[in-house]
Amino acid sequence: MDISALPARERILLTAHDLFYADGIRATGIDRVIAASGVTKVTFYRHFPSKDDLVRAFLDHRHARWMAWFVDALGRRGAHERAGDAGALLLLAEVMAEWFAEPAFRGCAFINSVAEVGGSVEGAAERAREHKREMVEVIASLLPAALPARVALAQAAALGVDGAIVKAQMGDAALAREAIDDLRRLLEALAATSRPASAG
Repeated sequence: MDISALPARERILLTAHDLFYADGIRATGIDRVIAASGVTKVTFYRHFPSKDDLVRAFLDHRHARWMAWFVDALGRRGAHERAGDAGALLLLAEVMAEWFAEPAFRGCAFINSVAEVGGSVEGAAERAREHKREMVEVIASLLPAALPARVALAQAAALGVDGAIVKAQMGDAALAREAIDDLRRLLEALAATSRPASAG
């Protein structure tokens, strides 16, 4: 994507997004973001008075971007048609497999950011918690609305998703496939617990 024609603030934010996600927040200095986005220091600081402001904007942008992708990826696999069928949880494994196969995959930006700067950038941890809360909401929407343990099951599935993300991030394509297999087994077990027991 050619961002050269975008307004300065968007150029800075998109550049920071790619650099922060690929290389980490601490490893990416402001001067590098300025140079890569093609703006002056004055322009940069007019839009982002500090690096912390840029980090918060990055997390907000990443949240909107990733959630839109997540919902779309589920939709492309028929999530809307299968909503209410606990087996729809298995779509999460397919969606994660798609993401893990992307060359730019570097794990969850929110898990990474909390590990890096969660205690030092005001609002970072709160944004991460909100991101995960919304992910749980989307996962819950796959389950039957009347299911008593709907939220608890969605939280368990989300924990499995996060575990698979971390495992995939730690290795190569083979480890990513193993993470997907592990996640699928967990989702199958969770889906089985949400189905009513058959009459004896």
